[in-house]
Amino acid sequence: MVTDSTASFPPGVAERWGIGVVPLDVVVDGERFAEGVDLSPEGLLDALTGNADVSTSQPSPAAFDAAYARAAASGATAVVSVHLSGQMSGTVQAARLAATTAPVPVHVVDSGTVGMALGFAVLEAARVASGGLPVPATLVAPVPPAPPAEGRRWFRRRVEAAPLPPVDDVVAAADRGAAASRAWFLVDSLDHLRRGGRLSAPAAALGIVLGLRPLLTIADGSVVVAEKVRTRRAARDRLQAVVLDDIKARPAARAAVHHLGQPDLARTMADQLAAWAGERLVEVVVCESSAVLAAHAGPGLLAVVVTDA
Repeated sequence: MVTDSTASFPPGVAERWGIGVVPLDVVVDGERFAEGVDLSPEGLLDALTGNADVSTSQPSPAAFDAAYARAAASGATAVVSVHLSGQMSGTVQAARLAATTAPVPVHVVDSGTVGMALGFAVLEAARVASGGLPVPATLVAPVPPAPPAEGRRWFRRRVEAAPLPPVDDVVAAADRGAAASRAWFLVDSLDHLRRGGRLSAPAAALGIVLGLRPLLTIADGSVVVAEKVRTRRAARDRLQAVVLDDIKARPAARAAVHHLGQPDLARTMADQLAAWAGERLVEVVVCESSAVLAAHAGPGLLAVVVTDA
């Protein structure tokens, strides 16, 4: 399994499941950083609040070449490579280009989403790739980070405990996980999304002029306005209500709360969701937003992702 850094996994999760993560680039005042390698969400927040010129860039095909080569060297006979929406980035195109020269067959999946909506899809595919073993109670909860080689050995031990599934089943699991995930998020300003081309100029202008706090979601691979609310407090309340309605419509659910520099607010949101949803919500984790998503959403980002459990 390979994905990109916009999956926003909590620390240790990729290593735990033996997932290779290719970082996207963030450019701050002309200086290029690899997300999760030499730029943290905290560093990005400092840049955004300091009015630095921030942009993002997809990984090069060479970065995927290296990831696929590492997978083959570790014993993989095929790779399923799942990435953020092709409507938001050229990342999936770079992966497809690298797949043509990879040492093993590579199946590239456009998840049509981002954040832990992508992350949940990758984890579902990894679970199926492991032989379809039962889902652990803490699928995404943070675990102590392990060296990548140790994570791959752990994953191989899991695989040895059950027959390998056809690679098409793993691809289908990624598609199924992406389709089952929903994401909503709030931002303090629509200007970052407008400048990055992730939100249409008319939608952004309406929100800015009227002082609206829109509740955003992902539809058909793009960021769209789901609802418009007058104040941030009202927007947070509406976010909670929408998420709870979604959770209650599922037999069982997992959730992730993303934030940028607001860990206490995100923790409060997670605790409230757990209390109100009851046993139907089997797991909820708090994790910082990927630097790339944060660069486009700006300071004040608060997001919730829900998927099937």
